[in-house]
Amino acid sequence: MTHWRCAGLRWGRSGPALAWHHPAHGDRTSPLSPGRPLGFTTGPGRWCVGVRRGARHTPCPAGAEVSASAVSAQCPDCARLDRSYSVAADTRTDDPRPYDVYLAWFGPDLIKVGITATEREGARLLEQAALSYTLLGRGPLMAARRAEAVLGAALGVPDRFPYAAKRAAREALPPQRERAAALAALHARACALGGLPESLALCPCAPVHHDTVFHLNRVRPVHGVIRLAPGRTVAGQVEAVAGPDVHLTDSADRALLLDTRQLAGWPLAAAPADAATTAEVAVPVREPAKPEGLF
Repeated sequence: MTHWRCAGLRWGRSGPALAWHHPAHGDRTSPLSPGRPLGFTTGPGRWCVGVRRGARHTPCPAGAEVSASAVSAQCPDCARLDRSYSVAADTRTDDPRPYDVYLAWFGPDLIKVGITATEREGARLLEQAALSYTLLGRGPLMAARRAEAVLGAALGVPDRFPYAAKRAAREALPPQRERAAALAALHARACALGGLPESLALCPCAPVHHDTVFHLNRVRPVHGVIRLAPGRTVAGQVEAVAGPDVHLTDSADRALLLDTRQLAGWPLAAAPADAATTAEVAVPVREPAKPEGLF
């Protein structure tokens, strides 16, 4: 019997939602609003989610199993296919859409530069769990890529940070005015640089903060990070969602964190929200790290 499988978390105009895919019934989503109960038990294994481009989904031809601890829910073959025509992997350079260059604040000394399609209206920053951001410029894809490279070379602004550093920053969040000031200072330095493409139209500094949309006022210091395995239950109440991370309070009043990147690919059965969480809970990593890792 074929089951619904989790396809990870998606951010839309109505907020975050878990995505589901079924070979016969297509796709659906389940909203993840604060206060909502969440309970599930994992199936016997985790399988590759295949490749999705826009509204088209291509199943994994091998039906490959994926490691329970992997951040990616794709097998190596599907991952290669996905990156063979990808803006993120620099293998798609013919995208005619306009792109935004942004500066994203994740924590003290954690500001990165990145690009996103203008039509996504900031959804990329929600997916990355940026706590604050401002646009720097807008233009064609290759101009945006060039600006990203110039900032990296001239100002030492990275394009990615390890995810543990982002998570730790949520627990001791500086006021918005401090974040805005840090973004404004970097924005001014970036605009003063020579070498930015002429086709990139610079944007004024206008910081956007995600405290409210992430519901950061509900975030407590994380007791532990959930580690999924076959036949394990996770249950509790949703407190906040930042990027791919769901902050939960379980029946033992523990503040737990569920990384939905590792949830993708699992078939899930419903469980009561007051059930005991039987999945392993690991001590969170809180040490700051040098720029590297994913996004």
